[in-house]
Order: sequence, then C-alpha cells, then structure tokens
Amino acid sequence: MFYQNELIFLCEVFKKSHINTHIVELSSLQKSFTDNGKQDIFNTPEVFREILFPIKSHTVYRITDTFEFCYRLLLLPDTETPTVFYAGPFLASAITPNKIMEIGEAHGISAQKQRYFSEYYASIPVIPNDSQLWSVFDTFCETIWKNSLFNINDITKVSNNDSTPVERSMHSLKLDDTLVNIKAIERRYAFENEMIRAVLSGKIHMESKFQSVFSTQFFEKRHSDPIRNAKNYGVIMNTLLRKSAEQGGVHPIHLDQISSSFAFKIENLSSLGEISTLMSEMFRTYCSLVRKHSLQPFSPIVQNTMLMIDVDLSADLSPCMLAEAQNISLGYLSTVFKKETKETLSSYIRKKRMEYAAHLLDTTKLQIQTVALHCGIMDSQYFSKLFKAHHNLTPSEYRAKANTKQ
Repeated sequence: MFYQNELIFLCEVFKKSHINTHIVELSSLQKSFTDNGKQDIFNTPEVFREILFPIKSHTVYRITDTFEFCYRLLLLPDTETPTVFYAGPFLASAITPNKIMEIGEAHGISAQKQRYFSEYYASIPVIPNDSQLWSVFDTFCETIWKNSLFNINDITKVSNNDSTPVERSMHSLKLDDTLVNIKAIERRYAFENEMIRAVLSGKIHMESKFQSVFSTQFFEKRHSDPIRNAKNYGVIMNTLLRKSAEQGGVHPIHLDQISSSFAFKIENLSSLGEISTLMSEMFRTYCSLVRKHSLQPFSPIVQNTMLMIDVDLSADLSPCMLAEAQNISLGYLSTVFKKETKETLSSYIRKKRMEYAAHLLDTTKLQIQTVALHCGIMDSQYFSKLFKAHHNLTPSEYRAKANTKQ
C-alpha cells in the first residue's frame, strides 16, 4: 500500500478529534456487525448494510442515519482484498435536548431509557462541515486516488429493517444501564481532560475541537432547570480551566480577576444559547493567559521579578529596587534576567508599561497624563516619546485609530 503513512496520519487526525476509524475487509464488514462478538453502541457499521454492495471506487460516502449520526466511508485502493475505511459516528451540528427526545420517541426509546440515550449523544463529537478536518480528509482522498476529482455520494436517513445497536441496546431488557452511563461519562470526561491539557499548554488553536464540550447537550442533567444546569457546568469548567492555567505557570494574581469576571457572567446567563459562546471565550482567555504569563520556563528570581512588575506598573520599578527587594545584587539580577528572557530588565519594564498604556487608551477615557501616571511615568512628554517609540504612534494618534475601529 503506497499510502500507508498517509493512512496512519489520517487515522491519528481523526483520533485527535475523538472520531473512531476502522479499516476492515469488505467481506468481514458484510458478515459481522459486532466488535469481538460484543455489542458496542459506540462503534457500529450497521448503518452501512444497505450500501455495501455495490460500493464504488473513487467515491466518498457521506452517510447520515436516522439518529443524525454521521459517517465517512470509502473503498481503499491497492489492497489485496477489497478493504473499506470508515470513520464515525460524529454529529455535523449540536443537537438540542428536545431534538434528542424527539429522535428517541421516533425510535421507541422509553422515557426510562432517555437519560442514557442523551448521555450517548453527549459523548459524540460535533464536527461541522466546514471543519479543517475535512480538508485533510479530502487531501487524503486526492492522494490515494491520484486525482483531485472524485465522487461524493450523500446518503441520508439510512435505516435498516434490523434495529441498530443503539436502538437494540436501548430496548434490551438485559441492558446494563450503569455500564452504558459509565461509558458515556468516560467519553465526556475524556473531552474535558483533553481541553484542560490544551489550556495547560496554551493551545488556543484547538478551540474548534471542543465545540461539542461547549454545547448544552454535553452537560450532565443534575437539575430540572436547563439554565441552572448550564450555569452549574459553567462554574465547574471555570474552576477547572483556572486551575489548569495555574498549573500551566500563570500566577494566581493574573487569574483572580479573570475567574471572578467569568463567574459573574455565568450567573447572569439568561438563555442556553449564551453558554456555548461564553465557554469558548473562557477557553480562549485561559489559553491566552498561559501563553502570555506562563512563568514555568524561568528561575524563581526571574519569576519574582516579573510578578513584582506585573502587580503594579505605576510603582517604582527601577532595576535597583527590584534587586534590593530580593536581596541580590543588581548585576546578578540583570545578568540572570537577560540570559533567561533574551532582553534587558529595563526594556522588559518599558515594554510592559507601554502594553498597559495601550490597553488603557483602548478601554478608558483617561487623560493621557493620567495614563502615564498609571504606567509609572511622571513626565507626560517623556511618556509620549516612549509610547511612540514602541507603537509608532503618539498616544493621541493611537487612541484616535482605536476609536475608528470600534
């Protein structure tokens, strides 16, 4: 198989998005729809029964079943026996709790089983059609078929005379409800843990992977009021993400105000539609804090120096004062700081003050002289000179430009 490495890479990409992939012989797929003889509602190719034959080459089958679960399937070239690659299930968009109940009713899922039915949906990743994942998948198809043109066969609302394992399991008198619930919860926690690890490393680019975690269908239903459920989950995630950012090297002084701000926003949620946006904002903000304020790479001396600077930029932040506060010589502090940060202590202080000045000019109507004082610079003319050197604009020009963008 000339594309072995590409296939391995594709499977890893799907795995990162929490989508199961399978490479099986077509004959095996036709004969057996269980995994090692065990019923598994999380990995089922039964929805493919009616499209297995004839299955065409150079064709991507985009399948949506009656549960709105989606799959991708194709016949792999250059194999000794006909072999199929398929990926799924996943959801193309988040499904509301009411919609899940309607789907359950349509398939005869009892009210008693609805909780587990909803838990199952909560464990399924949401991958929208415009996700970059599908660009990777399309590139893989172009590679294996050595052609940028291939067929796409959209098959929707696939249903079978035989019930699917989801439906069969939900009707089964022998269903171990606890086991089904545990498995769904494990998958949900896997999502949460990966999100926490992403914040720990400041991987803000991974936001799109966690849209299912941010959706209301993902929350555990611990309260009859859906708004209260959303708020409770928001409080939990705010705490987890804050602790993750702290483990990522962000000092609590940077986290306290942000965490309190999110707590206020969470308690003031008025609709379920707001929670997804707020959760995305929380993820981006905590990732950004890790990127900006992580102190892990630095020695305790440099960490303490940075914290003293960040705590109060209006204070006396002369290098001599910072050295004296730590009972070390100015020469030693300057040498260590330059070695670890690749910039002088004076330039670092100046940069921080100018960044804060830009923030105040953006977000307040303070007079420029007052902004200078908040940045620890008594002389407004000197402040303007420093600001222009850093931002290539005077404070007045910067504020005017910022106002035109709003």
